[in-house]
Amino acid sequence: MKTKRKVRVVLVPYPFQGHITPMLQLGTILHSKGFSITIAHTNFNSPLPSIHPQFTFLPLPDKLDGFDTSFYNILNAVSVMNTNCEAPFEEYLVGMMEEEELLACVIYDSIMTFVDVVALRLGIPTMVLRTTTAAYMHSHILMFRLLAHKLLPLPDESQLHATIPKAYPLRFKDLPLDATKEIPKAVLDFIHSYTDIRSSSGVIWNTVDKLDSWPLQQLQRNSPAVPFFPIGPLHKMAPTSTTSLIEEDTNCMSWLDRKAPNSVVYVSLGSLATIDEKELIEMARGLAKSEQPFLWVVRPSLLSGTDDAMGSLPEDFKEVIGDRGLVVKWAPQKKVLAHPAVGGFFTHCGWNSSLESICEGVPLICRPCFADQTVNARYITHVWKIGIELEINNNNSNKNNCLEKRIERAVRTLMVSEQGKEMKKRAIEMKVEVERSMEIGGSSCQSLDHLVEFIISLSRGPVRPIRWPGTRI
Repeated sequence: MKTKRKVRVVLVPYPFQGHITPMLQLGTILHSKGFSITIAHTNFNSPLPSIHPQFTFLPLPDKLDGFDTSFYNILNAVSVMNTNCEAPFEEYLVGMMEEEELLACVIYDSIMTFVDVVALRLGIPTMVLRTTTAAYMHSHILMFRLLAHKLLPLPDESQLHATIPKAYPLRFKDLPLDATKEIPKAVLDFIHSYTDIRSSSGVIWNTVDKLDSWPLQQLQRNSPAVPFFPIGPLHKMAPTSTTSLIEEDTNCMSWLDRKAPNSVVYVSLGSLATIDEKELIEMARGLAKSEQPFLWVVRPSLLSGTDDAMGSLPEDFKEVIGDRGLVVKWAPQKKVLAHPAVGGFFTHCGWNSSLESICEGVPLICRPCFADQTVNARYITHVWKIGIELEINNNNSNKNNCLEKRIERAVRTLMVSEQGKEMKKRAIEMKVEVERSMEIGGSSCQSLDHLVEFIISLSRGPVRPIRWPGTRI
C-alpha cells in the first residue's frame, strides 16, 4: 500500500478471551497490509501491549473494578462497560480528527454498542467483526421469526428436541435463549443491538465460506447493502505470539512428545465456562475408564464458586491414571492441537476452539455450555460430521447411561472405533478445504484482498458512514 501517511484503523474488542484473540489477530493481519492499528480496550481483561509492540493501545476506563463479571452477571457488566467507555472513546476519536489523522474506520465487536453510538455521532465509518459463525448469528433471526409468529415460548419442554422447520440441524433447544420461557424485553433489546448491522459499512467474519456458506447467504440476503468479508481462520491468516489472558503451561508439550501419534484426547472447556463438582468428578472417572491417553485442562475457575477446581478431583485420580493422563491449569491450545500425538478434542465448542481443531484435522467430542456453542456442536456433529455430541443430563438415573459412562464411550468411539476413523478422515478433508481457502485465489484470501481495498476506500471518502451496494464478496 503506497501512501505517504499510513491509514489508521481503530479496533475495539469485547474483553473476553474468545473475543480479544480474533480481534488482535485481525489487527496483525491489517498491520501486515500496511495499516496503523490502535487497540481501544477496557481496563478489565486488558491485552498486554508488550506482546504487540506494533500496535498503539488506548485504555478505556470501564469502572468495573470490584464488579461481578461472571457469566451469570454478564449483561449487567456489558451495560456498565458501554455506559462508562462511551465518553472517553469519543474524546479520543475527536482528538484524532482534530489532528487530521488519516482514520479509515473503527472495527468493533458488536457487543460494544457504545462504539456505534459514538461513530455515528462523529460520522466515522464502522465495521463489525463477528467472532462467531454465521450459523449462530442466523439462529437469532430464526428466534425473532419464531417470536413474531407466536411459536415461542414453547408450551413445555417436550418440543425442545424437535428440529426447527427449515432450519436443520438446529433444534428449539439450540436457540440462543431458553425456548420455553418468556424473554425479558431488556434481553431482546440487547440482542437487537448487537445483531443489527444496518449502520455498519461492512461485516468481517472469522469463518470460511466453505464451512458457513448457507448461513452467510441467508444473512447477506437480509442485509444486501452491507458487504461481508469471510476471511477466517484468523489464527492461520495471522500466526502471532500468544494472546492468552491466562498463563500457559508449556511443559505439556514434552509430555505429548512421548505419546504415540493420534493417541491423545485433549480436553478443555475454554476460558469462561463453568461446571459443577459432580460433572467434574464424572469427567475424571470417564476419562480414566476410557483407557486412552489424555491431556486435561482444569483451569482454577472451572468449578462454580471456587478458584481451585483441581482440588475437587478424586483423591486417587493421579494414582489411577499414572502417566497416561496429564492435568494442567492452562495449555498452549493451538500448539497442542497441532501436535501429532493429539487425535481428538473434548471441547465446549467455542468457535475459536472449534476452528482451531478443524484447521488441524482433529475430530471433536462436543460438550457445549452456552451462547454459540450449541449451534457449533450441531454443525460439527450433524452437518460436517466430524464429532460426537455429548448431551448433559444430570437427572439420568440409568447407570449405563450416566455421564461417566457416556464420556467413556465417547472417548473410545472417537479414538479407537471405525466410526471415529471416519470422523478423522472427514476432519482431514475439512482441514484441506480450509487450507485451500487461504491460498492465492482461495475464498478467504480473496475476501481479505477485497477487505483491504474496502478499508482504503473508506479512508478516501467523506467523513460519514459509507455503504457499498452489492452482495457478499
